[in-house]
Formats: sequence, structure tokens, C-alpha cells
Amino acid sequence: MAKISKEDALNYHAGKRPGKIEVVPTKPYFTQTDLSLAYSPGVAEPCIEIQNNPQDAYKYTDKGNLVAVISNGTAVLGLGDIGALSGKPVMEGKGLLFKIYGGIDVFDIEVDEKDPDKFVEAVKAISPTFGGINLEDIKAPECFEIERRLKEELDIPVMHDDQHGTAIISGAGLLNALEVNGKNIADVKVVVNGAGAAAISCARLYVALGVAPQNIVMLDRKGVISKSRGELTPEKSEFATERTDIHTLEEAIKDADVFLGLSKGNVLTKDMVRSMAKDPIVFALANPVPEITYEDAMDSRPDVLMSTGRSDYPNQINNVIGFPYIFRGALDTAATAINEEMKLAAVHAIADLAKKPVPEIVNRVYHVNQLSFGRDYFIPKPVDPRLLTEVSTAVAKAAIESGVARKTISDWDAYKEHLLEFMGRESKLTQQIYDAARMSPQRVVFAEGTHPSMMKAAIKAKNEGICHPILLGNDERIEKLARELGLSLEGVEVVNLRHDRETARRHRYARILAEKRQREGYTVDEANDKMFERNYFGMMMVETGEADACITGLYTKYSNTIKVAREVIGLQEGFSHFGTMHILNSKKGTYFIADTLINRSHDVESLLDIARLSEKTVRFFNHEPVMAMISYSNFGSDKDGSAGRVHEAVELLQKQYPEWSIDGEMQINIAINKELRDKKYPFTRLLGKEVNTLILPCLNSANSTYKMLQALTSDVEIIGPIQMGLNKPVHFIDFESSVEDIVNVTAIAAIDAMVHKK
Repeated sequence: MAKISKEDALNYHAGKRPGKIEVVPTKPYFTQTDLSLAYSPGVAEPCIEIQNNPQDAYKYTDKGNLVAVISNGTAVLGLGDIGALSGKPVMEGKGLLFKIYGGIDVFDIEVDEKDPDKFVEAVKAISPTFGGINLEDIKAPECFEIERRLKEELDIPVMHDDQHGTAIISGAGLLNALEVNGKNIADVKVVVNGAGAAAISCARLYVALGVAPQNIVMLDRKGVISKSRGELTPEKSEFATERTDIHTLEEAIKDADVFLGLSKGNVLTKDMVRSMAKDPIVFALANPVPEITYEDAMDSRPDVLMSTGRSDYPNQINNVIGFPYIFRGALDTAATAINEEMKLAAVHAIADLAKKPVPEIVNRVYHVNQLSFGRDYFIPKPVDPRLLTEVSTAVAKAAIESGVARKTISDWDAYKEHLLEFMGRESKLTQQIYDAARMSPQRVVFAEGTHPSMMKAAIKAKNEGICHPILLGNDERIEKLARELGLSLEGVEVVNLRHDRETARRHRYARILAEKRQREGYTVDEANDKMFERNYFGMMMVETGEADACITGLYTKYSNTIKVAREVIGLQEGFSHFGTMHILNSKKGTYFIADTLINRSHDVESLLDIARLSEKTVRFFNHEPVMAMISYSNFGSDKDGSAGRVHEAVELLQKQYPEWSIDGEMQINIAINKELRDKKYPFTRLLGKEVNTLILPCLNSANSTYKMLQALTSDVEIIGPIQMGLNKPVHFIDFESSVEDIVNVTAIAAIDAMVHKK
């Protein structure tokens, strides 16, 4: 775990703007009309509708996506009772997690009140504002009574995450850890060290999952909680043991199958772990110092299955795996409560997710080649993007089936797509691309088959049903790499282009290429030499129809790849240039940017070609092109240099294609801001239209534009580069491309091949 200094933490929270959250408008507010709709007089209309039907608050306000994170500061982290105001940074932080993981808006509310009755009354009084209540950092035993009363007296979901969040995540971990070590949940003996809110909730959930109540031993500061002890709270009495032969943790843990620590650091020793049953499960969740360190637990015996609350060790039990998605499912069904059925649905969804193949983004974040279900991975990682869809959907279904939902969801695939779009992680366009590619999987040759990312992408594309992959490279190296990465090559064709058995094919390819380029000085001998290069060989597979598409670019410089593509594949008839496009998916919309990789600078002729190719490509993706030719000037304000060339290209295009929605030259902010553009330049052909296609004046500006957006925000999904203008489907990637990037381009290449065949 990275060491955080006091200075770093304070500077982070102070920064240029104090705090971690802000309120952002979701509707236009630029004009007087906008403001009149947002406030007086327009705002009166939804007020009247809500007065007539209170449920319309979910329709006309943010209530259905707004959660209150409420605390009185009596049990803040490991700091204890530091007061409501002192706990505000934690509540802001919780709000930030709600937003970035679940897309849920939050107001953090710090109530300076320790009396449970008065606290409940305060929360009830403000509850109409919210679609849900997240109670946070309230000490036991008051937290039990506060949550119980609010759940009984409010008609919106209420959850004390300190209790239930830990219970749900650790419950999922328990189910999977027991599956790994082959034990039956009904038979295991569980020791719970700690008797606070989280410990009680965990024990209750474990019983609901199948642990026998008599097999649970709970300890507090005084030792084992037994029925012989007096003055126990009702919650502690619930888990008081009848055993009289144990009093300390050392005695209680002997022969136990599971240790759950929700207490303080360094209370569990190596000898205690050694005294546990075979294949023991140790959940040491005290933070930041666990009850036993990961190193000590693993050193004590090799068969231990270990979890902590820390991100720098395997199997982190982190509440962020649960609460954003539990509330997401509850809010999306306008549920009146978060009930036991919804919690159990979350447990099983989280547990099941850990058994599925891990997305490459998770492997990259944790710097591993391949996570797979087992001792070191039985709980999903917090960065797993599938948590949003899997857990939210499970909770929403449980809300509907258990009768607490006021809103029904019938199309669950559409709901998952909505969640991904809502969070800006994926769009319908991406799903449409994958679905289209699956209709007729094509033979795609991956020129750099010995690169780990290329191999992973090829196999993932096969598993997605997108293509039939062909890996080019040394077959022994490819097989060795596959073993190291834990990947199966079943169904993957491997071609060693330098192997003797490929001699005849190399000679055949050389003759075809030499004949094609004989008037450009090519000889068969020269072409034979080139067939030992992966790009020449791979593209010739496409040229001859022995593959349908080619993916390359991880190793090779663009200048070389472009040269090979021109020689082997050639340009589409009627064009003197080819280029590439990147697609940017954002919450604002989908944008197509060209030319991002190929042409260093543009003359008028190349601008015409790129615009014509872009128009075709945007239609290829089922969008109506609305095209802006970008420059630093607007509509002829500067007619010299690149601005003049763009201006001239626009004039020619408008004459040749009067039906096109294209205009320029214009600055990029004018292009994207429809209101500003239409007000300042009402003569534009783009009047009233949202631009979706940006033609940049040079490679420098186009490449920098998409890379700047990629670097500055995680809200934009970028697909590409997409080749435009070659005779056949050869698509380029670059050395920075992730596995997901390559798979996306592969799907596009497969569709390109399908269209080319038709």
C-alpha cells in the first residue's frame, strides 16, 4: 500500500478547491429561457404535478438518483467519536465513491446529535429529499436502533453500510473460500473477534448463508461472549455461546475453520493460526493494521486462505464492491427498502463474479498476467467494471421479486446497457459493433502473435465470438507464452511464417506481390525476402483471401506499416490517400475524429479524401454524418496557411456534395457548441444540428486531440484507430493499445471484412 503522508492528505483535500465533491447542473442554463424553465416561472409546473402525485418526484427531480450519506461522527474510521463536523471528509469521500462507481449523486449530511431519538427525527424530517439513506460511522449499539427505526418509518431504502457492506462482501468471500477449500458451510466453526456493528451483521448474514448459529463464537474486549456473562446487549446475547470451556481468543480459535477479525491489529498470532483446522480461512479486517499481517499468516502455514481490508494484498474485502451497486439496484426500482433478499442477491452476485474470466483492465491495474479463481483470488477486485451490471441487476431483480419495488424492469439486457451508458464506460455503439461481428465471425490474422496483449486480444475476440484468430509467429514461443499467461490456444490457428513448411506459401505470395508491383521495380527475389516479415506475410494472407482481415501495429512503426499496406493492399479506387479515425464515446455523445495517425500534413486534395472517407466511415457505423472541418479560424477569418486550405476544401466539398451536412473552417468549440455556433453564424449549413464528425487540419492536431481527451478524463471511451481507404481490411493499432482496444479494433475489422465480401 502506498505510504500517505499527513501533508499529502491535507494538500489533496485542500487543493485549488476545498473538498472532494461539487454540484453539477444536468440541464441547459445558458439562456433566459433555460433559466425560466429551471426556476421561476417554469418550475411551478413539476411542483404541481408532484403535489398531485408524490411519486412524480422520481420523474421530475433527482430524488431517484440521490442518496444521503448521514453520520453523527461517533465512530469515524478508527478515530472513534470525533464529532459530526470532523467526520465530514469521510462522508464526502463516501459520496465520491457512490458517484464514481455507481453514478449516484450524494449529499453528505453531518448531524450533530448523539441521542438516537432526536437523530432519527432529524433524518426523517429531511428524508423527502432523497431516494435512499446511507448511514455511516455511527457507534454501536445506537446504530442498530437507529437503522431499525428508520427502516420501519421511511418508505425509501435505508442501510448502515458499516454493518451490511462488510457483511455482504465478506459473505461472498466466505462462500468462495469454502468452495476453494472444499468445506461445507453448515459444518464450519467460525470465530468472530469483535462485537461491533459490522461483526454482528456479518454473523447474522453468515447464519443466513448456512452457518450453524451454535458454531459461531464471538469475542469482545472482555473475551468470549458466553451466556454466563451478565449485562449483554440484545445483539451480543444473540451470539452468546453456551460453551464454558473457552474464554480467550487463543482458546476459542483452536480447531476453528474460519476467523473473522473486526477488532484491532496484531491480536492473532502465528501459533493461533497453526492451531486452526485444515485449510483455515482468515479474514483479518482491522484497518490499517489487520489482526495478523498477510505475511505472518502465510508464514504460519501454507494452506491458509487469507483476506484483509487492504488493497495491497489478495482478496481485499472492501465495501466499495457492494454499496454503490446495492443502492444502484434499489434506486432503479424505486424500492421502499433494502431487504434481506436484496442483500443475499448481492452476496451471490459478487461470489459468482469471482469465478468468471477476469477482464484485462483488472489484470493491468494489479500488474498480473492472469487472475483466476482460487486461493489468491476469490473476491472480485474493486476496479472490476462488471460489478456495476452484475450486482445492480441482481439487487434490482431481488427488489422486484420480493415486492419492495415500485418500478418494474422487464428487459434486463437493456437495463445493463443503460447502466454502462449511464456510467460512460461503454455505449450502444460498442455493443452494436460486437453484436454485428458475431453475426459472421471472420478469419483475422494477428501479425504480432508473440506479443502478450495481441495474444490475449485474439483469444478474447475468439471467446466473444467475434472472429476466428490466426496468430503469426514462432509456434514454440507462442505456446510457451500461452502457458505462462494461462491461456488456451484451442480454436486458434498458429502460423510460423518462417517455418520450412511455409516455404511454398512464401514463394507464392512473393510471385503475386512481384507481379502486382512489377512496374515499381519489384523483383521476385526482393519479394521473397519481404515474406519473412510479419506485416508483408499477414497482409498477403488478406490479399489472397486466406484471411479476411489483419491487425498489426504493436511492434512496427507506422511509417513502415503504412508503406507495407500501400504496397500489398493498395488504396480504394478514386482515392489518393487513406487515413484513420478514432471514435470517442462520451456522455455528451459519439464523436468521430480524423485523420489521427496517417497523414502528417494536409493539402487540399488530402483533406478532400479524408472528408470523403470519414463520411463513408461514419455511415458504416450507422450514424448520419454531421461534419465540421476544424481550424483555428472561423469561416474565412484567415485564409492563409492551413486555415486557407481547410476553407478551400470546404468550398469544394459543398459544391460536389450539396446534400452533405458539412461546413467550416471553424474552431472546435464552435463546432461542438451548437447554441454558440448557431447564434454567431446562423448561415451555417449545420444550423440546428449536433456535430458528430471532426476533420482536423493535420496529424498533430488530430492525434493530440484524442490523446488529450484520453489522458484527461475516464468518462470518454475511445475506439480506434479505424482504417479508412485501403482496398481490404487491414487495421492498425499502436504500442499503447490495451487488450480492450485491440479487441474493439478486431470487431471493427471483422465487420469491415463482412462488408467487403458483400
